[in-house]
Amino acid sequence: MFITNNELYQSAEKTVELLKKFGLTVSTAESCTGGMVAEYITSVAGVSSVFELGIASYSLKMKHKILRVRQATLSQYGAVSRQTAGEMAAKVRILADSDIGVSVTGVAGPTGSEGKNPGTVYIALADTESVYVKKLNIEPESRNFIRETTVFEVFSLINKYIEREYLSNEANE
Repeated sequence: MFITNNELYQSAEKTVELLKKFGLTVSTAESCTGGMVAEYITSVAGVSSVFELGIASYSLKMKHKILRVRQATLSQYGAVSRQTAGEMAAKVRILADSDIGVSVTGVAGPTGSEGKNPGTVYIALADTESVYVKKLNIEPESRNFIRETTVFEVFSLINKYIEREYLSNEANE
């Protein structure tokens, strides 16, 4: 499955539309996507009312220093882990004082890292009460394919979260 730039933009538009509809804000912490989630979301007109902060933190040092991922988490589980993704999402949400924090950490390739193959990616979403983490195993067609697929999956995660938490409540009122 190849994702076009237009499909990524449309996903970002849908995300911004849902965030606006429910008065929600979002912040991002990205590693292997290097800011692509923030890039696509900020390409949508009117995003300033919903987008708080985007951080691209590649190194362990910055994940700890800026995002405040615990050193114990990084040492025990590594940068590419469910635990690190969860902490990144939770910490960027707190740092930005946003309603939702999302994160990405993984291996874009072309070679593996920390004993993990290219295409191993964790995405996470944190709100004030919970952290949701999803592991992706993306076919390593290319480095950019992994990154673009991940961005698409992040928008899908945000959209499904909002639909589940807010649209379903709206329908029940």
